[in-house]
Amino acid sequence: MNDKEPLFSSKNIKLLTGPLNKDNPITVQVLGICSALAITVNLKPSVVMAMAVIAVLAVSNVVISLLRKYIPPRIRIIVQLTVIASMVILVDLILKAFAYDVSRQLSVFVGLIITNCIIMGRLEAFAMANKPWQSFLDGIGNAAGYGIILIIVAFFRELLGSGTLWDYPVLEKLGIYNTGYSDNGLMILPPMALITVGIIIWVQRSKNRDLIETH
Repeated sequence: MNDKEPLFSSKNIKLLTGPLNKDNPITVQVLGICSALAITVNLKPSVVMAMAVIAVLAVSNVVISLLRKYIPPRIRIIVQLTVIASMVILVDLILKAFAYDVSRQLSVFVGLIITNCIIMGRLEAFAMANKPWQSFLDGIGNAAGYGIILIIVAFFRELLGSGTLWDYPVLEKLGIYNTGYSDNGLMILPPMALITVGIIIWVQRSKNRDLIETH
């Protein structure tokens, strides 16, 4: 009798969907907000950063899950950092080869993925105790949840701060400037990233009242 769990069981699906809402690593667990302050002035680098984190976390989770039974407990953090650093280097090289302009915009922040507490947290808390497939789904879900918040913050900061989206002059094409509106310079300052994240947290917790009680 085959007692294997289906690849897309309800439990596995929750690993993907949970971080997009009630278990979001930024708005619920308040992790990894440094990059929200640093790279969300424009939408393009935020999307690329989100994709980079998805690749790094998904693959790192799988690798650590495969090695979990062979990693001595005393050096597990070193092994985890080595795996993450290897993936970050690979992603950085790919960006430099195929998206050099975006790579320059992201600058050192791609390298700082290594220290992203979301990634380290998932490797330590999940991949070290679960099978590769579940670890892969967990990595995709948490990285996607992180990426969605980055993209939402970047959307509003670029639109309201520069009048553009993906460098396309949206407000100018819509004739918004003809009504007397001018770009809000505050939106491109780092504090507005934190304020925007705070607004997203407030909206989410207003819609999910149970988050107020449990967090």
